[in-house]
Amino acid sequence: MLKITGAEITVRSLIDHGVKNVFGYPGGSVLHIYDELYKFAGRINHVITAHEQGAAHAADGYARATGETGVVIATSGPGATNLVTGIANAYLDSVPMVAITGNVATPLLGKDSFQEVDIVGITMPVTKHNYIVRDIEDLAEIIDEAFFIAKSGRPGPVLIDIPKDVQAETAEYAPIAHGRPGAVPPTISESDINKAARMISEAQKPYIYCGGGVVISEAGRELLKFAERIDAPIGCSIMGLSAVPHSSARKLGMTGMHGRYASTKAKSEADLIIAAGVRFSDRATGNKNRYTQKAKILHIDIDPAEIDKNIPTQLALCGDVKTVLGRLTSRLTPQSHPDWRKEVDCYRKDESTFLKPSGGFTAREIIGAVSRRTNPQTVVATDVGQHQMWSAQFYPVENTRTFLTSGGLGTMGFGLGAAIGGCIGSGGQRTVLFTGDGSFGMNLNELATAVSQNLPLVIVIFNNGVLGMVRQWQTAFYGGRYSQSVLARKTDFVKLAQAFGASGFRAADAQELETALNFAFEADGVTVIDCLIFEDERVLPMIPPGGSIDDIIVE
Repeated sequence: MLKITGAEITVRSLIDHGVKNVFGYPGGSVLHIYDELYKFAGRINHVITAHEQGAAHAADGYARATGETGVVIATSGPGATNLVTGIANAYLDSVPMVAITGNVATPLLGKDSFQEVDIVGITMPVTKHNYIVRDIEDLAEIIDEAFFIAKSGRPGPVLIDIPKDVQAETAEYAPIAHGRPGAVPPTISESDINKAARMISEAQKPYIYCGGGVVISEAGRELLKFAERIDAPIGCSIMGLSAVPHSSARKLGMTGMHGRYASTKAKSEADLIIAAGVRFSDRATGNKNRYTQKAKILHIDIDPAEIDKNIPTQLALCGDVKTVLGRLTSRLTPQSHPDWRKEVDCYRKDESTFLKPSGGFTAREIIGAVSRRTNPQTVVATDVGQHQMWSAQFYPVENTRTFLTSGGLGTMGFGLGAAIGGCIGSGGQRTVLFTGDGSFGMNLNELATAVSQNLPLVIVIFNNGVLGMVRQWQTAFYGGRYSQSVLARKTDFVKLAQAFGASGFRAADAQELETALNFAFEADGVTVIDCLIFEDERVLPMIPPGGSIDDIIVE
């Protein structure tokens, strides 16, 4: 049996788990690991980012785009703490990730040593599990267990903290046979399946509300078949946008605070909401008492902690969404709700009156121009803010795992790292990032990474010179007092792009945008397009916090 260092065990274990790409930034406490990455460069690719937060977001984006577990590596102290936002982002959106951090040698732990921090304690609330490896004999087993935990059940991030002396010590190593039994899903009784089938059969206005769990479970096909069987429209959370093709006649789009009107209105009028892989966040529900006023709730989710956490249910089926939908569909006879379909069609027509083109250089026009050049396989990432909601409303997402956005944590600065990871995960296919001038400013240093990797990224900045979503709220709820939301920065994004080695364009109208996009979608590398939009263009419709469909603002 081979006797090797802990650092080599780490890298070999990653390779044995099928890891092809890792993201990170070297430092003193992980030099042993980086030395092994050098030796194994032909078998595993490392992408160095400009900042550890960017590395975490890149690993997150890679995982979302591929369905594989993303891996990020950082040194101790500030390197490890720089990962925390990215880890929390992955945790809130149920993204499988393994974060590997170095630490000071075990005799120095707890001594306030140089670049020492208790990263295990810090990340405990935002990881599925985490470890500090004090004995090299445990290392291979811990790495294997971490990958299992990250991917099984409801996915999420796992952190492994490896002190420097453990990386240098040697131990016998043999590849672990990854034959762990999968997590035993909760047993759903035939009685509960029958109850659910009965609830669905008795409903006259069924509505399917799908979330990220449908994407994770790869249950889009089953969901569409189920929707056809029960003759129901489909709405989604922002995390569920890619679960069902935009072109499906059943899909109404995103629901909630900034959802599509028809989708939110239909959900408010339904008598049964079948929630699949969603967690009923406050942005999706609004007034919780009004939310359940007309409808019964049938909740399907793999995580028992989500059942009745935010919205009380009449019945819950706790298990894998794909499996549960299959069982339900086979139990149900085809149904027809012509009156309900007509009612939903009326909501679509109402929505069309709110969405009339304004004729100006608007977010919708920009997104439309981009979407005419993409294809169903194109990975699209967003940052957080108005542009994120416009993208969710207007970009026609067709394929699963092609829309990468920060749903739960709402992390400004997520987008560029995620676009880098998504682009690499797609095999280097052209990738689009929709961002705002505020969000882009958070982590624009990752332009260095994208250019150095020669990635075909098209970065579209919705530049209104303000923190758009903050300003929108200040307009609506704070009497137009724009406290610290007017950026008034003198940053020239075109020159900035060029300084990083990218191509840069500025677009103030449709023709200038066409010219920029013509170049961007033919270019080999990174193109930044700075789109100048009106500072008071708003995301509509909007339901005020704690409001309901009756409070919706549409113009």
